[in-house]
Amino acid sequence: MTPTALDGLARATFEATAALVLVCDSAGQVLLANPALQRFTGRHRDELVGAPFWEVVTLPQEAELARAAMALVAAGQPAVPGEVDWLDADGTARRIELQTSVLSHDDGRPYGVAFIGIDVTEHREREARAWQQAMTDPLTGVANRSALFALLATRLDAGTGEGCGLLFCDLDGFKAVNDGFGHAAGDRLLVAVADRLRELAGPEGFVARLGGDEFVVLTPGTDADDLAARARRLEALLHEQFDLGGTPVRVGASTGSATGSPGEHPDDVVARADTAMYAVKSVRRTRRPSAPAPADVGPRR
Repeated sequence: MTPTALDGLARATFEATAALVLVCDSAGQVLLANPALQRFTGRHRDELVGAPFWEVVTLPQEAELARAAMALVAAGQPAVPGEVDWLDADGTARRIELQTSVLSHDDGRPYGVAFIGIDVTEHREREARAWQQAMTDPLTGVANRSALFALLATRLDAGTGEGCGLLFCDLDGFKAVNDGFGHAAGDRLLVAVADRLRELAGPEGFVARLGGDEFVVLTPGTDADDLAARARRLEALLHEQFDLGGTPVRVGASTGSATGSPGEHPDDVVARADTAMYAVKSVRRTRRPSAPAPADVGPRR
């Protein structure tokens, strides 16, 4: 292929690629912007050429960082690939996977920088949704078991963890609701319970459903007295009447607590809280031999 043909092929590729191609001089002024970048910014080539690139695609709050990074690259510092946020024609931040190449003269002196960007916004959003789904209980919307143990591992990390408090909660009388009103009512009850636990946990707390009618509330503090007080508030909150679509029901909860210190294994902390919860439930069973009948939780519909 002749040099002329190669030049034509390179230009055709530059014009046709969906990648965002932006070439700047060593001062950061735009030399070239391919049609994809023109469409992305909503600006004609003549509007782009000569403009500082940080005034074209960079978020305003990151303009100074972009200028500093450009100066480092132009001075010969190695460019680090990564992801950045660029503004599109609507002023919306889009996630861009960016490759940066330094353009140099034959003697090695840099004269410009070429940016090649791929818009990965939708891909990152799909990843975020998939992660959220993987870490969320689909019925109640609170965290699931995997999310709980991931957070516990962070809080109990031997080097960086700060410890935590844990309340292990098991509903009393949930089976009677399921048996008396059906599983749909039981599901509505679990959703309502999760909402009340979020209220109890507050902005600093963390609520997870382990499965069935078992929930865990994670708190940042490790004070045993405070944790015991929270357990009492939790049980009082869940003892209040629930309205399941016009059907009033009243259940309750047995709660065990445990504090975790950095260096402990998450399984051990959860097991201690679980054991404490079953101790509470066993005492209550000896006081109340039989489980609540459907009539005890509301009229059958």
